[in-house]
Amino acid sequence: MTVEETRRRLGRVGVWIAPMTMLSTPLRVMREQLARIERLGYGSLWTGEPPSGAPVAGREAFAQLAVALAATDRLVIGTGVANIGMRDPMAMHSGAATLAEAYPGRLILGLGGQRGRRPLSDLRDYLDGMDKAALRVLPGIRYPRVLAALGPKAHQLAGERADGVHPFLQPVAHTEAARDALGPGPLLIPHQALVLTTDATAARGTLRAILGTGRRTTENAYTRNYRRLGYGDEDLAGERSDRLIDAVLAWGDEDAVAGRLHEHLAAGADHVLLHPLTADLPSAVDQLERLAGVADGGSATAP
Repeated sequence: MTVEETRRRLGRVGVWIAPMTMLSTPLRVMREQLARIERLGYGSLWTGEPPSGAPVAGREAFAQLAVALAATDRLVIGTGVANIGMRDPMAMHSGAATLAEAYPGRLILGLGGQRGRRPLSDLRDYLDGMDKAALRVLPGIRYPRVLAALGPKAHQLAGERADGVHPFLQPVAHTEAARDALGPGPLLIPHQALVLTTDATAARGTLRAILGTGRRTTENAYTRNYRRLGYGDEDLAGERSDRLIDAVLAWGDEDAVAGRLHEHLAAGADHVLLHPLTADLPSAVDQLERLAGVADGGSATAP
């Protein structure tokens, strides 16, 4: 698929499900729920795998993608993200190309993670390795690839070597900055965490429980990027400020969550991935069902 073909096929709204939620779901239930997401009209389903060294591993990314593709008829399935620290470039390309050949037009490969101490240089080298592998393994098979890019240098790399970016847990301000950096051509597919409740304490507490509380601020790609967007120590330390939590989490009723989605689209996103923060996959799909009408599901028409 070309970028424009991918953009048309995706529509405006998709779904992101955490890898640990997928891991805890029996495959029979997973197939049922993914088919349900497709019936609701969403354009894509994305999931990934935990970082290298995580205490609990998720399902292997390409095996899980194969299950999702087989369980649905038209959904685009994406990795958010396939971890470059968990397989070499040959295996990454071979896995993606095999699925792209079996399910034409239905795969997007999102790449991220880290292999060494030079994240951008390592990622550039990794992309070189994938391109070399593509000359020998299924050379005629094409699939879009997007990078988990947050900062300006990563956006530049994505513009040079990928079809776009898939930012995770970022505010609308980042979507606007990413579109300015990328220009109009590349795909911009942000993730949007959400909680359907009007209880501010409960909503914010759900995300804080996932992020962890009471820890000292450590500098990583996310905190550096939040700082670039104007958040300081008072926002990033401990439980994180309400200001930061509210910027990255959509909460409230259906109209409030849909409003945040439309803000991303107005800021330049091509396709926004809704991520209900729930205890299990069926509960997540229940929330997606409530949102399908106000979010315009998988409609390719701008809101």
